Amino acid sequence: MDDGVQDNTRTIEQTVITDLADRMTYGGYLELGTLLDAQHPLSVPEHHDELLFIIQHQTTELWLKLVLHELSAACAHLRADELAPALKCIARVKHIQKTLTEQWSVLATLTPTEYAQFRGVLGNASGFQSAQYRAVEFTLGNKHAGMLRVFAAEPDSLALVTAAFEAPSLYDEFLRLLARSGYDIPASVLERDVTAAWTFTPELVPVFTAIYADTANHWSAYETCEELVDLEDNFQLWRFRHLKTVERIIGLKPGTGGSSGVPFLRRALELTFFPELFAVRTELPAPSVRP
Repeated sequence: MDDGVQDNTRTIEQTVITDLADRMTYGGYLELGTLLDAQHPLSVPEHHDELLFIIQHQTTELWLKLVLHELSAACAHLRADELAPALKCIARVKHIQKTLTEQWSVLATLTPTEYAQFRGVLGNASGFQSAQYRAVEFTLGNKHAGMLRVFAAEPDSLALVTAAFEAPSLYDEFLRLLARSGYDIPASVLERDVTAAWTFTPELVPVFTAIYADTANHWSAYETCEELVDLEDNFQLWRFRHLKTVERIIGLKPGTGGSSGVPFLRRALELTFFPELFAVRTELPAPSVRP
């Protein structure tokens, strides 16, 4: 009998598999048993917000794993002169960066009073010790041999960071591709020590100026330059949101890993991956004004 009450259930289709014995399942494929059992708050009694703090950083590490995966593939494609798939990898990294930046808004719901109630259980644990983050920075060219010491007690982490430290950066690979494509990249750039941090190279600015001044004839190189600029912009936005979130939660207190905290993070905003791609903007002539 129709009494006017809407049935708010959904019929299970006959083709839906419900007998999952001896079959690959969603939880099995994703190893959710392991993943969802990896959150172990240490506060006693357990503080409500410690789970947020753990999950925030664990999900960041998962995204960083994918960023490294994509950047490694992009470097390999550039070495093989496969520009289109390299740009696809970079585009995916850009979307991940936006997710990572927005994720700070979740942690920012943690108040200073709440964090202070469980911060002590972190000991000296700090994001500064993230091997994957360091490998990302190294892959983008911000290399620092002294950082390797942080991972001396963790062989797997040290191997990951060392591999990124010793390999050509994404920018190195792009410049080598340009050289193979006929662009006048200085020999000093092509033969440089790739374990050294990238420093501004004025000889590259005329190369990029020519590319930007005639985009129609240099579209592939121009497009790649702009993708790299996007990559750096996104990275700086992430750094800034990190700084402001830390400042919001702990003010000017030192970091748990021994850094000065906010002042240390603020200095990171001065670091750049692709300085010539920003310098070229100053060199380009102003557009002519039509009467």
